[in-house]
Amino acid sequence: MKLAPRKHKIKKVEYFSGWIDPSNGKETFAKAEMLRNDNSRQTAGSIAPGQTAFTQRERRIISDFRTPRAVQRFLNALPYNTNSSSNGLTLRSFRGVIKHQTAHCLEAVLTAAVILEQHGYPPTVMSFESIDQLDHVIFVHRHAGLWGSVARSRDPGLHGRKPRFRTPRALALSYVEPYVDLTGRITGYAVVDLRDLGRYDWRFSNRNVWKVERMLLEYPHHTIRTSDHKISRWRTRYKSFSARFPGKKPMFFSDQNYWSELPIEFARPVGRGSTRRV
Repeated sequence: MKLAPRKHKIKKVEYFSGWIDPSNGKETFAKAEMLRNDNSRQTAGSIAPGQTAFTQRERRIISDFRTPRAVQRFLNALPYNTNSSSNGLTLRSFRGVIKHQTAHCLEAVLTAAVILEQHGYPPTVMSFESIDQLDHVIFVHRHAGLWGSVARSRDPGLHGRKPRFRTPRALALSYVEPYVDLTGRITGYAVVDLRDLGRYDWRFSNRNVWKVERMLLEYPHHTIRTSDHKISRWRTRYKSFSARFPGKKPMFFSDQNYWSELPIEFARPVGRGSTRRV
């Protein structure tokens, strides 16, 4: 994504402190009803849709994937959307992703947000800014007061994280090392509630939902300062690896015990190489 001027003051984001893992289909939409009854958000687009808003296929997916871990597995199984179709770039809604069965990082985030919103998770995302203006977005959630994420990328280190982080900043910092390639370096992060889009239809639209990207680009980001020495060392390591294993994906990062399950293409890496994140 290409950065745009940031015009807005930092907004207060409301977080949901807990969640229910439904044990049967009858409870699938229980927490969504709680969100619909939240008097703090009254515009149509800010209220979690009812079950009747979804197609039968969509309802089945929502019922089958009830937790962040399950949704991460669902997204891992989708082919990554390289935006190489004859129609050009895409930014599909949840409905568009289910229809086309492919997603890039932001499309995956919207899909996770819609599915998990129906299980009581607020549609909250984290946006990363990078010095090379190639940004990344993840869905974020809390469990037992700790932060985790769901994400899709062409790089293994930029997928989801288990809920092990005490603050959004700590979660964001876990992405700093895997972000470093030939040009990338995280410079900031922001936690954004998609309900701030109001009546804009980011859930079901059959058109590209570019307003989501614009909002994330314009949103104020908290600065992340990192050691120039570490970044230089990581970039040198990346260059060395890329020269030795062209086209491979690096898996030499620390703290992988915090990572969520990866797509099958990263399960048995041959060497340790990568290219780009979005």
